[in-house]
Order: sequence, then structure tokens, then C-alpha cells
Amino acid sequence: MKTIVVTIVMVVLTNILSFAQKKEINYATMKMINQVYPVFITDKLEETVNFYQRYFGFQTLFESSFFVLLQSQGEQKSCFAFMSEEHPTAPPSPTVFNGGGSFLTIEVADANFVFQEVKKRGLTIRYTLKDEPWGQRRFGVLDPNRLWVDVVQQMEPVEGYWDEYLK
Repeated sequence: MKTIVVTIVMVVLTNILSFAQKKEINYATMKMINQVYPVFITDKLEETVNFYQRYFGFQTLFESSFFVLLQSQGEQKSCFAFMSEEHPTAPPSPTVFNGGGSFLTIEVADANFVFQEVKKRGLTIRYTLKDEPWGQRRFGVLDPNRLWVDVVQQMEPVEGYWDEYLK
């Protein structure tokens, strides 16, 4: 009986050490990551880049004939990219983004100001500026690829809103 218990303890300890070593490798790998950004395939590359520059002030970090990497200009810089479906790089890319199953959130310091500015520039608003009970002031637009762009300002939620949702 004592031998069985010792064997079980040894197996458990071996598994714990093995798991810890795998975690260590994963943490080491994670330290190698410099940046993560989504890339959307588009057949409207120039129109899309112009949209994000004109309405939201994104700047181009890198540009080629088939790929453009954009960066926000706020305190916490964020990047995302657009690539033409006619790109020469490998591996093969997915098809052109069709607007479904994804959206882009642009967090701003003052949603009222951004809302008024993009309206002045003629952008069609799809979801008007509204204070949401979960703690955002937001509005929504569609980019040239039909990607939903949710422009949000963080604020205090209605008291108790998150009580039923938090784990």
C-alpha cells in the first residue's frame, strides 16, 4: 500500500514539474513577442487607408503596393494593417474580409468630440452617440470593407450592471 501511495505521489509530482517546465517555455516564448496586430484582407486598400487617416488620424508606419501598417497616435499606440488580396507574399491569405464576425474598437478620451469631428467630415454614423449602461459612451460606423468600427470612451457603468456577469 505504501508503495502505491509513493508511486502516485511521484507520478503527480512528475506531472506538476513537467507542466511547470512547459509553462516556463511558454513564458520564454511570450517574451519574444514584440507586437501583435490584426491584418484585414481588402480589395479597397487605398480607400481603407484614407478612411482611417481622415476620420481617426491613424498614421502609416509601413506602406507597400499591397500592404499598409497603420498606427494610432494616442498615448497607447495601437497598430493594425490592411493587405490587398493581390499580394505576392506567402503563405496564401484568407479571402477578402466581408465584414462579418469581427469588429474594431477605437477607444478615445472624448467620444463627444470625436463624434462631432467625424460628422463634420461627412462620415455616415450607423449607431449614434449613446451612453451604455456597461460603462461606455460610444458610436459606431462602417469602414469601406464593412468592418464595424466601435468608437468608445470608457466611463463608470450603471451601479450593479456587471453584478450578474462577472465570474
